[in-house]
Amino acid sequence: MTEPSSSRHATGMSLALVGVVIFSGTVPATRLAVAGLDAYFVTAARAAVAGLIAALLLIGLRRNRPQNAQLCLMGVCAFCFVIGFSGFVALGLRTVPAAHGGVVLGIMPLTTAAAAALILGERPPVRFWLFAILGTAIVAGFVLRDGGEAFGVGDLYLIAGALTGSIGHVYSGKLSRQLPGWEVISWVLVISLPVTVPATFWLMPANLSVVPTSAWAGLGYVTLFSMFIGFFAWNAGLALAGVANASQTQLLQTFMTLGLAALINGEGIDLSTIAAAVAVVVVVALGQRAKSK
Repeated sequence: MTEPSSSRHATGMSLALVGVVIFSGTVPATRLAVAGLDAYFVTAARAAVAGLIAALLLIGLRRNRPQNAQLCLMGVCAFCFVIGFSGFVALGLRTVPAAHGGVVLGIMPLTTAAAAALILGERPPVRFWLFAILGTAIVAGFVLRDGGEAFGVGDLYLIAGALTGSIGHVYSGKLSRQLPGWEVISWVLVISLPVTVPATFWLMPANLSVVPTSAWAGLGYVTLFSMFIGFFAWNAGLALAGVANASQTQLLQTFMTLGLAALINGEGIDLSTIAAAVAVVVVVALGQRAKSK
């Protein structure tokens, strides 16, 4: 490997890791936000504010309007990211701890790969599907253990968030082959503004002064970092290091989320949760390896 290629790869992996660190705070921060704010307001506000910032950036850099076909796919991404993943995760975290949510969402690399296979016509080997089934079974067993032999409403919301988020990542990745990754997420947020801005004002708390500071801090994080800045680092990392290489950094995200849940949310992380997280990460790693081969 030549020195420029080595430097490019190292830079890409570093940026991807920065993106993963940022995204690992999404679940704990969302948990903080929905503890003092309505989940629907959190969903609308994070996308509205991030969308206004994105609009200023696109105008300032004089970016051209995407083609109609691209706008259609961006509309799908907007539904999946803004309403789907953000909304379902916020609703789910009203009733389940952040650590629990981190383990359930840890399966997303496999669900994203599965969505890519179904949507883009890819043909992963049988081994990949076996690992996907195994990973799903591990998450289901973990959920049933915590839920008392039944899936709770919060778990169903989290699963819906994982599925819609995975579909969004597939179409976002497809668009990122045609446009810079930061521009894709920016346009996705901008075309959501006609819905998110009115919804934000409609759902805004009547008395803002009674909302705890921690809830505002959580909302601020998911708005600026999870919804916007994180994609800058993550998409740049994918472009420089390659999707297969950069995506390996996602294996650290579940453990980072557990650590932040303990630090920020004050949650106790028992051995069974850690064991479930390790099992999910191992299966995801094996599934990614099987797919890449």
